[in-house]
Amino acid sequence: MIPSSFEYFAPKSVPEALSLLAKYQEDVKVLAGGHSLLPQMKLRLATPKYVVDIGRIPGLAYIKEAHGKISIGALTTHYAMESSALLKQKCPLLSETAAAIGDVQVRNRGTIGGSLVHADPAADWPAAILALDGELKVIGKSGERTIKAQDFFVEMMTTAIQPTELLTEIRIPQLPARTGSTYLKMHQKASGFAIVGVAARVTLDAGQVCQEVGIGITGAASKAYRAKSVETELKGKKLDSAAIKQAAQKAADGIEALADLHASSEYRSHLSRVYTRSALEAALSRVK
Repeated sequence: MIPSSFEYFAPKSVPEALSLLAKYQEDVKVLAGGHSLLPQMKLRLATPKYVVDIGRIPGLAYIKEAHGKISIGALTTHYAMESSALLKQKCPLLSETAAAIGDVQVRNRGTIGGSLVHADPAADWPAAILALDGELKVIGKSGERTIKAQDFFVEMMTTAIQPTELLTEIRIPQLPARTGSTYLKMHQKASGFAIVGVAARVTLDAGQVCQEVGIGITGAASKAYRAKSVETELKGKKLDSAAIKQAAQKAADGIEALADLHASSEYRSHLSRVYTRSALEAALSRVK
């Protein structure tokens, strides 16, 4: 299908983009890599009167380390995340998640910021950012604010970002020693989206006791979520197969699992438990 008519803007700076968002508000959509918005527009699921393309704004694509955190510009592509030497060394969960997204064309054009703001319930990035206790910096006309990942995802394709704000940066705390992580998913074969995907990180002390744990799950519910019940079950315990198996049974606690032509709600709940157990075991095996 052909999108409905719209007016196109290509601002050259963040203040210029923010002025356009403030002017048009509910009638405007932000275009980053285009892999989320453009398909919706072609199907007329989104019919904005104005499109603000931020892809030409300089300085929003980077991966750097400073002050104990890894900072990632919102326009950083999935491929840049996948191939980053810094991430492979300091936060391999991010490069592993990036490699699981879509196909080569999608990874070359799609951006982490666009994916997070779009908040597709089957997207990969939300699970990883949740598991890593990430923070998201957004800027509006009144200034900037920081939103914790667990507060950012509100509902299906809805986030805490306001129509007049832009996501500019994602920040990840530096991982401590003796931390292992992974991202595993059952993907929908045509799109590559997660039917269920689980990102897990664990930090152990010298006695193999779990000091920190983060589990983000995508695809199962209307929004990505932290599996808090599993985390509570594991923290402070010595991790072994039995403890992980028992804790993983709580992966779908408190959620209303989605159902569609790809999987029933019961099957998604089952996959949440199975993939949580597998992801935790894989993360545990990577602790050094």
